[in-house]
Amino acid sequence: MKPEELIAYIDVDEYSSTPKYKQLTNAILTAIETGRLKKGNLLPSINELSFSLEISRDTAEKGYRNLRKLGVVDSVPGKGYFIVNTDFSRKLKICLLFNKLSTHKKIVYDSFTKTIGEQASIDFYIYNNDFALFKKMIINKRDDYSHFVIIPHFLEGGENAHEIINTIPKEKLIILDKLLPGVTGDYAAAYENFAQDIYAALEQALERLSHYDTLKIIFPKNSYFPQEILSGFYRFCQQYAFNHKVIHNIKDEEINAGEVYINLMEDDLVTLIERLITNKLKVGKDVGVISYNETALKRIILDGITTISTDFTKLGSLAAEFILKNKAEKIEVPFYLKLRNSL
Repeated sequence: MKPEELIAYIDVDEYSSTPKYKQLTNAILTAIETGRLKKGNLLPSINELSFSLEISRDTAEKGYRNLRKLGVVDSVPGKGYFIVNTDFSRKLKICLLFNKLSTHKKIVYDSFTKTIGEQASIDFYIYNNDFALFKKMIINKRDDYSHFVIIPHFLEGGENAHEIINTIPKEKLIILDKLLPGVTGDYAAAYENFAQDIYAALEQALERLSHYDTLKIIFPKNSYFPQEILSGFYRFCQQYAFNHKVIHNIKDEEINAGEVYINLMEDDLVTLIERLITNKLKVGKDVGVISYNETALKRIILDGITTISTDFTKLGSLAAEFILKNKAEKIEVPFYLKLRNSL
């Protein structure tokens, strides 16, 4: 078979969030496994790949370098790249379905891919909290993978998500971040207990919170954040007799001294800080700030923002370990509190 004819067996999916060089690697490995590519076959040149697949030359070259590192291809100056090893079998073909792409989801992804290793084929998709898109992906790809790793958060329609997820054989299923009622059977999960996590984190901060009289949580309408967060927030405020309020839009909220603000969204944190500066309210003295999800920047801004966060690295590594060790455990990954000068 001529190298240019092999292009038909090499696919790059524009909808996938998997880096294109890894998609190129996976496509060639799949073509070898299915017998379409054989030992000794000359592969398309980097220029041919770049032109036909509409990818950069650097991406094509990186894909070939990755295959060479795996011992699958080699190159001869003046001739190009060719298949040197077909004696392998990848049992792991994994579909990652994440609700959104963020700094924290990238930590999960990086931890997962590092732990799972190079012998697994991974396709990474973002469904943007859209249940219809999520459903379409599951239905279309249900038989294509050995495992599905799913983070199930939806803006609307998610009440039926368990019905779609239950169509996936449980030995293939790993749920991350949030358990869904109605998902049945013996499957693996690494999850957060959202109600208990916020309650426990606020309880750890009780001494500093006692300097304020009111707690406000910024919880946007039509949010994908679990309602269990509010359940834990209400329980804490009632238990310790704090005035409390749920805010849907921080832009319209009156801000007064003696209040603590808990934000979930990064954009809301920026708006909150801008308004505090405008109103000349000192963070950590006049007004307290607690932010969801630890980042390096929050250690620095305003002399340190107090955070409550889960261990995103642990979430990713646990998902990979479930697959590698063929385990169907359900493990709760706890939150931790980082007290800083904003409270």
